[in-house]
Amino acid sequence: MDARRNPFAPGAGTPPPELAGRSALLQRNAVALDRIRMGRAARPSILYGLRGVGKTVLLSTMRDAAEAEGMVIVAIEAPENRSLPGILVPALRASLLRLDRVKQASAGVKRALQALAGFAKLKVKYDDLEVALDFEPEPGLADSGDLEADLADLIVAVGEAARERKSAVVLVIDELQYVPEEQLAALISALHRANQKQLPVTMLAAGLPQLLGQMGRAKSYAERLFEFVAVGPLDSDAARDAIRLPIEREEEAIEAAALDKIIAQTQGYPYFLQEWGKHGWDVADASPITAEDIEAATASALAELDASFFRVRFDRLTPGEKRYLRAMADLGPGPHRSGDVAESMDVKVSSVAPTRSSLIVKGMLYSPAHGETAFTVPLFDAYMRRVMPENRP
Repeated sequence: MDARRNPFAPGAGTPPPELAGRSALLQRNAVALDRIRMGRAARPSILYGLRGVGKTVLLSTMRDAAEAEGMVIVAIEAPENRSLPGILVPALRASLLRLDRVKQASAGVKRALQALAGFAKLKVKYDDLEVALDFEPEPGLADSGDLEADLADLIVAVGEAARERKSAVVLVIDELQYVPEEQLAALISALHRANQKQLPVTMLAAGLPQLLGQMGRAKSYAERLFEFVAVGPLDSDAARDAIRLPIEREEEAIEAAALDKIIAQTQGYPYFLQEWGKHGWDVADASPITAEDIEAATASALAELDASFFRVRFDRLTPGEKRYLRAMADLGPGPHRSGDVAESMDVKVSSVAPTRSSLIVKGMLYSPAHGETAFTVPLFDAYMRRVMPENRP
């Protein structure tokens, strides 16, 4: 098989050659954004799920579709240890300037930029807030120093500018779980105010499973503003399409038994499907790709995942965190009761509670129910057993 024609190229947020099983979600979100642009009530998507399920790809696809419809995108990835104002202000400034398509600022855009200048006074509290502002603030507009009140003023001004231009502004935020809950509450409150005024400004976002609980705790009405969508592995038919269709478009073939082996190894997780598709193609001497080819490809696919997808997360861990995850791995994929993990380590639950908390903050674990713990990375239990044959760092 010609490696130059291999349709699979797994990567972080890289669009797959076939975005299988997600069309209904994409269509619902497109309708919601169109309604918001028209000043009508709708709930855009908040995606949550494990690593490797394609949340970033879906978010990017939604973003591109909105941009193609003439909406203005404010794209942000929320990193750890950054404030919401620090990452929002520069991106929002750039988007407001894009909203104003002529050199002379319109009244709505000018007022939104003045609100942004007032909002920048929050630098006193958020020292990572750095941006060059070209407008003098309007006294009393988004300059009180209170994040929730000022962010609401700012988002309303942005929505009014968008309505003036007969457009919509869409905040697109990946890794939203890293935004502290107090700041997340302010953002939800601001979007709620804009929603009440039927202004064309909204948010699409994605994050790990804990995001659902974080948003609910931040503001109880969050579920009425957004459609929370659990993004998980593909079902069997969609997973087969994700592999088979790209291969057939290259005028090659794959046997049904080979597809069965890929589904069994990947459990339908989109990122892993791309890895097995890539390595299956590279291993095969000729079409069709066989079950024996996939058997041989499994070793190289796992080696690639171990060296990159899994390893980059493992290397961020402290020795104590590695021991905790290795103990979880002994119990299987999970979720597991926190008490069972502590018992397998022969320690008290209270003594490892800080370790569990730090792993949740790092995005390695989440709590699907009270007292339960699960990996945020699929198949990470098997990786931990491979990389640490014994439970020691």
